[in-house]
Amino acid sequence: DGGDPQRTAWQRDERVIRTANVKNMKLLWKIKLDNQPREMHNLLPALVVGRVSTTGGPKQIVIVTGVSDNIYAIHADKGELLWKHHFETSWTPPPGGRGVYVLCPGGITATPVIGLGDAPGKYTLYAAAWDGTLRRLNVADGKEVAPPAKFMPPNGKPYALNLVNNVVYTHTAQGCGGNPNMVYTYDLATNKVGSWGPPGGGMWGRTGPAISSTGVLYTGTGDGPWDPENRIYGNGIIGVKQNPQTKAVELVDYYGPTNAEWLWKRDLDMQVTPAIFNYKGKELMVDAGKECVVYLMDTESIGGDDHRTPLHRTPLICNEEVNFASAGIWGSMATWEDSKGTRWALTPFWGPKHSKFKAPIEYGPIKYGAIAAFK
Repeated sequence: DGGDPQRTAWQRDERVIRTANVKNMKLLWKIKLDNQPREMHNLLPALVVGRVSTTGGPKQIVIVTGVSDNIYAIHADKGELLWKHHFETSWTPPPGGRGVYVLCPGGITATPVIGLGDAPGKYTLYAAAWDGTLRRLNVADGKEVAPPAKFMPPNGKPYALNLVNNVVYTHTAQGCGGNPNMVYTYDLATNKVGSWGPPGGGMWGRTGPAISSTGVLYTGTGDGPWDPENRIYGNGIIGVKQNPQTKAVELVDYYGPTNAEWLWKRDLDMQVTPAIFNYKGKELMVDAGKECVVYLMDTESIGGDDHRTPLHRTPLICNEEVNFASAGIWGSMATWEDSKGTRWALTPFWGPKHSKFKAPIEYGPIKYGAIAAFK
């Protein structure tokens, strides 16, 4: 949950993973895990892997990551713990927890990603441990299938990992451990690491970066000015791509809202994970930020010739009071196409909706947040 102080004590302390029949809302099982919380962080979003080949036959497995360098595998049908793996490391954390606080908890901060193995039913989990190494586990039994590999500096704060065409992607923010905010890639075929940083701009979309069909990583930035002439890309959206020969990461596209300087001064970061989709022969992307505006872009050129013009931007959905800390769009965008071929784009938002924003269909008054859906 990212350490939301508004959660109740029960929600913070119970540490329960539940699955339910959505139609009837019947509790199927619950399990309490032994992960130790760190600075208001505890369990990361769960991953579900279907029909994993195990010694006991095929199983659907729920993978849950704990901030204290723990990975848990739970039998989805029975709610039983199948295995737990704790990442051991020779790295020594700072004495007295130096540099560790609510925004920089230490431990695992990036949700892992699951990749296909070399045979049906075999899956590999890729995770970034507290020491910055890339870890690879067999989803069936939790055993490491390769030695830890250098990926990022230790004690940083990477966000969720993404895996596309044998390359692991992530980005970091908030300068945790004294490390710069960077994009990182790990090429699994060559074991080469690439990195790129937009000086002054942290990248903290909650579910990490989005990857286009051409291998471009897109993510929003924050906490810095927008000054592309001097290679500073805060409070915008950047696109970087792995060089196929050197495996280095290079900037290939960027977008800055026309009011980017004002966004920076008001701490209205563009810190949302984009969603990319195909629509009528084009690959499009939606993204947003704390200002509470949604941007629609073409991945051929997300900001047009001047890097300041998206295909469309919505009016303000929320954040009428221009609050940088407890309103706006945070987290991740979502998209799907329904059975009639209609493409939908969804965004969460925090706080009451803007007084001038009216949706054709609304359900009740909005005081603390909602989901907005666009066609």
